[in-house]
Amino acid sequence: MCGIAGYIGTRPPAPERVARAFALMARRGPDHHAASEHRAGDRVVRLLHSRLSILDLDPRSHQPLTCGAATVAFNGEIYNYLELRAELEELGVAFHTQSDTEVLLQSYLQWGEACLDRFEGMWAFALWDSRQRRLLLARDRFAEKPLYLRYDGAGLFFASEVKFIEALRGEREAVNERQILRYLAHGYKSLYKGDETFQREVREVPAGSFLAVDGAGKTELRRYWQPSYRPRPMKFEEAVAGLRELLVESVKLRLRSDVPLAFCLSGGVDSGALVSIAAKLLGAEVHAYSILDTDERYDERDNIQATVRDAGCRNTLITLRPGQDHLDKIRRLVAYHDAPVATISYYVHSLLIEAMARDGFKVVMAGTAADELVTGYYDHFLLHLYELRDHPDFALRRQEWLEYIRPFIRNPLLQDPELYSKHPGFRDHIFDESELFRLYLKDDFREVFAEERYCDSLLRNRMLNELFHETTPVILHEEDLNAMFYSVENRSPYLDRRLFEFAFAIPPEHLIRGGYGKAVLREAMAGILNDTVRLDRRKKGFNASLLSLVDFSDPAARASLLDSSPIFDYLRRDRVEQAFLMKALPNSFSKFLFSFISAKMFLEGRSSPP
Repeated sequence: MCGIAGYIGTRPPAPERVARAFALMARRGPDHHAASEHRAGDRVVRLLHSRLSILDLDPRSHQPLTCGAATVAFNGEIYNYLELRAELEELGVAFHTQSDTEVLLQSYLQWGEACLDRFEGMWAFALWDSRQRRLLLARDRFAEKPLYLRYDGAGLFFASEVKFIEALRGEREAVNERQILRYLAHGYKSLYKGDETFQREVREVPAGSFLAVDGAGKTELRRYWQPSYRPRPMKFEEAVAGLRELLVESVKLRLRSDVPLAFCLSGGVDSGALVSIAAKLLGAEVHAYSILDTDERYDERDNIQATVRDAGCRNTLITLRPGQDHLDKIRRLVAYHDAPVATISYYVHSLLIEAMARDGFKVVMAGTAADELVTGYYDHFLLHLYELRDHPDFALRRQEWLEYIRPFIRNPLLQDPELYSKHPGFRDHIFDESELFRLYLKDDFREVFAEERYCDSLLRNRMLNELFHETTPVILHEEDLNAMFYSVENRSPYLDRRLFEFAFAIPPEHLIRGGYGKAVLREAMAGILNDTVRLDRRKKGFNASLLSLVDFSDPAARASLLDSSPIFDYLRRDRVEQAFLMKALPNSFSKFLFSFISAKMFLEGRSSPP
């Protein structure tokens, strides 16, 4: 994991701006930094790299790294680099390092841009090909690693973080007011529905794509991988065996590291499965980190302890308590994110990473995206009933939903088992209570909900939208920046290309059964993950109450949150103050007030120089 930045154009940044960018890149890459310069006619190409050493710690693997005609600045990991290296050596390629970076370069020299389809991993890289006089800016299939773009009249800036672009340009990017309003009115699931960011002129290279820039400045954006739903006939037992094999292989690949590695552990199946596979099947020495919230809605102590005991792993518990230091920490984190921290969950996540870094860990494994692969949300149950409406098992599945799932559902919009048979286009629950929170805005803001069309299946299309446009992109953005703030690399075993393609080939009738979501994953973990967690139907999610962090009865805390601020150009102060007075804070208000705090701190920070 590293930081990259750079420029291609006719007016390259001055040395002092490059130095400023390197200073800001130190958290992403504390071990080394360097730059390379290349020319194509009157255009200059600059590649900047800061290194966090994870594989092949020797200085020989510092970047930018050159092999033959290709030079790369690379952020991420190619997990299958050993297999690719062996394949390339059979073709006569000689290697000079033990790094995945050299494998990336030699793969490009051997196969061109088609190498991207061979990689299993996470990446954002800038590669200069002196033969073709072309810059390649590429991003992994799921957009695990960030790659921002900023065009100006003379060229293109690119970087892992917005602040690096600002340093190279020498000025702050203008705030995108529409994104602020979108976030406040519709919540975090609205942030990746389009291509906008919190900066008006900044965009990102899309997932599974690369941008090619030639020596004349001409650009071409191309997809090298397109996600799809391709169900094929298989028995439930085949689905279980296939998912188990691929998940174990994914974890095995992602355990490759030359530095200490830790795990995030909640009380759910997703992270518990990873910890159990690593400890019990792969013989890894596992140290897990967990959050404890005394609010009973989010308290997962019993499930966490069940996994820790069964897996025989070490566990560090972090208990949430209200205090002024939380607001100070949120402000520092917001400043680093160059955006509001999207949800309270990802402030809490940062506390886990802080503890890991303090204990010397450099890599963290998390259970991101299992919900979107194999069903994990309450609306998935209703969409599943719609998919099975003509299936012989429909009556049984409906009865299982009534008996096992409905008692846990608090959202009144999701309590009708025939919801999608009556209203296939129903999506009102996704922008949770947006009609209410739009009333908190000074000026009305509304957007019609839209989603991408990937396939005809309502369930699978919804899950693909969650994976690529709503939930997972936000999680990945937050996890990357939280980890980089503490110079730690984050890894996500559920975001594996082969695992994804297999999961999206499983017929819908296997996904939910016996009142269990993630039925295939749960059965795949039989004998591996303890049954206390594996057979728990409750879904708490990785969440916390804002009242576990901020005491709104404290006059000093209220005063600091309600003082003069640009946020009140967007929100009505009187309504926010009324929300602070609630004795018991509903989950939707907890989310909204955290969004208020986070957006407030972001806007206040944008007035300082880059």
